Amino acid sequence: MKEVSTSIYLLQEAKVAPALLKLGIPTMIGMLISALYNAVDAYFVSGLGISQMGAVSVVFPIVQIIIGLGMMFGAGASSYISRLLGKGNNEQADRVASTTLLSSVLVGGIIIAGILIFLEPVLTSLGATETILPYAGAYARIYVTGSVINVFNVTMNNLLTAQGATKFTMIAMISGSIVNVILDPVLIYEMELGIEGAAIATVISLFVSLSIYIGYIARKQGVLRISFKKITFSKTIYAEILKIGIPVLLFQLLASASLGSVNMASKVYGDYAVAAMGAVTRIMTVVTYVVFGFLKGFQPFAGYNYGAKQFERLKKSIRLCMTWSTVFCVVAALVLVICSTPIVSLFGTDTEMVTLASKALKLNAVLFITFGLQMVYASLYLAIGKSLIGSVLSLGRQGIFFFPLIFLLPRIFGLSGVIWVQPMADLFTTIITIIFAIKINRSLTEVILLERICYTF
Repeated sequence: MKEVSTSIYLLQEAKVAPALLKLGIPTMIGMLISALYNAVDAYFVSGLGISQMGAVSVVFPIVQIIIGLGMMFGAGASSYISRLLGKGNNEQADRVASTTLLSSVLVGGIIIAGILIFLEPVLTSLGATETILPYAGAYARIYVTGSVINVFNVTMNNLLTAQGATKFTMIAMISGSIVNVILDPVLIYEMELGIEGAAIATVISLFVSLSIYIGYIARKQGVLRISFKKITFSKTIYAEILKIGIPVLLFQLLASASLGSVNMASKVYGDYAVAAMGAVTRIMTVVTYVVFGFLKGFQPFAGYNYGAKQFERLKKSIRLCMTWSTVFCVVAALVLVICSTPIVSLFGTDTEMVTLASKALKLNAVLFITFGLQMVYASLYLAIGKSLIGSVLSLGRQGIFFFPLIFLLPRIFGLSGVIWVQPMADLFTTIITIIFAIKINRSLTEVILLERICYTF
């Protein structure tokens, strides 16, 4: 009961700054650790050779697709559940959570089976060269098979975030991450399992997080009560979930496709180019996950207060999140630019790979300073149920603007064009985000002003 009242208190009554920190920091730490262990995974694999490092880079887009399945159900349900809790409709929130969890695992299992059946052509389409393909296949068969667990974990992560239980999500994510980091060197080198050892370590770590989440459900912790008895195959529930969830899935699919297209554009120049761009992706994932993680705590806060019509509280949270995320992005960009060479050298010592990765990392880092702006408003629009605008903002940097650029720039500027694609996509996304940011801030100001006038009279 104490945990329930604390979660609702944070969403509804606590001072905005402390509430955002308590909701956002645990999720941020959890996602940061998750990103770091992915980077550590790549670090240990890089010691096996350029082709093995390239294999991990090729499989990474598949991982993004699988995560996207969990996020489609989890993030879609999270937005709906936050608004239901804001209105006091806890029973419907329970039904949504229970239905979401089962649906995500069933759909995830079907999609994963399809990927495994067509694994070799999938890997080839994602940029695997003849030398990379055997390693990518060995890694993917184990990792992808075990990833149905990841679908469950990602969905549960979002469901707990919706009710403000971000501290527990941090514990589950960190526990799995620590296990993975410990097992990687043991299985890869000590037991001489090579790249397959890295995949086994990851699957075991996912199972550890799964066990923690199941324990949470069994002990009936938190606001939501997840149960087979509450599963409801309702058009209303699925419509609300998919309204937000499909744009989130599209974002992940486009992120996966963008990674695959970068690999395809890079493989023309050799394994070193695929490995270099893969290293940059892992590094940028670490800093982007910090922002993603913090704003996952902001989303239920925004959804709850929008549903409860506490607009002044909502506007203050937007302002704080903008300030904090932008400060972080500026500091991170400076560190990545100044230390680009030593950072990318952690993922291999090949001279060509390090030179290319260092240049690409600097370009990505410069435009990263606007990432906080992009994600605050994309998260806000999705949290309040405005899925169309939220989709446009979410899909801009790795979809709407990315694909025309990946088609044009490499054809005009060669390998240099490949590394300019993401920075240019970020630039265009920033411009459109500013337009929608002005629009919603103006709308909230008008509503707040009207409420004050009505209160006066």
